[in-house]
Amino acid sequence: MKLATLRTAEGTTAAVVVDGGYLPVDAPDIGALLAVDGWRENIAAALAHGLTDAIPADRAELAAVVPHPAKVICCGLNYADHILEMGRELPEYPTLFAKFADSLTGPRDTLALRGSEKVDWEAELAVVVGREISHADEAEAAGAIAGYTVANDVSMRDWQHRTLQWLQGKAFDASTPLGPVLVTADEFGEDPSFTVRGYVNDELVQTGDTATLVFGPARLLSYISGFTTLRPGDIILTGTPGGVGAGMSPQRFLADGDVLTTDIQGLGRLQNTVSLIPAGATATAHA
Repeated sequence: MKLATLRTAEGTTAAVVVDGGYLPVDAPDIGALLAVDGWRENIAAALAHGLTDAIPADRAELAAVVPHPAKVICCGLNYADHILEMGRELPEYPTLFAKFADSLTGPRDTLALRGSEKVDWEAELAVVVGREISHADEAEAAGAIAGYTVANDVSMRDWQHRTLQWLQGKAFDASTPLGPVLVTADEFGEDPSFTVRGYVNDELVQTGDTATLVFGPARLLSYISGFTTLRPGDIILTGTPGGVGAGMSPQRFLADGDVLTTDIQGLGRLQNTVSLIPAGATATAHA
């Protein structure tokens, strides 16, 4: 099952993907839908009424698939090749940081980024939590995964490296595209692996397989739940493979007008144009 959050004249609505489009479901977004006991029954009820209310794909405006998560927790270094290119040793524990919901944006939105001259890309698999867990073991954590989606942890390296704490370079408003859809975990086997690819202007710059993650999704959720309760709609970004601009020699960063594409086989594709705005100018929220 594939789920999405659509922008509408009234705000947003959750939707299920159907042939040729999106059928609205009785919830304001996918995070809110997942928080409802028996959310699958809500989808079944919408489908039972038929597809007359479906929105054609070419008329749908996609928001971040979960626009208002209570928590967005990211694993900073998790693919062995990326860890090595950044000059670090493989970790004993995951390197974690948080984002805010304001940092999320839609899968086709323009990334209007103000005040950074070193904007980098980080193609990532994102995991969406489907039920509350606290101090969960890996089996319980695996069962709490609602599904998977695509993210890009766009990073402002000049801000990130001003101090030892990464937050300021990772949490710019509307800098992290998320979507286009949530593909539910039951579409895959146990412990699935995904090929993650990142492109800049159609040039392949990143590729990696999540089977090589140091900390896989269930292990990450289990570890995180040991210090904070995870609830439906929370987002976990699992890290990025090698090929980021900061790891190149010479370093390479995004330029104004670049098109950033993030693709995960089986989950979909983000495509975001980058708009670099000088400090003091006004940014546009989304295209």
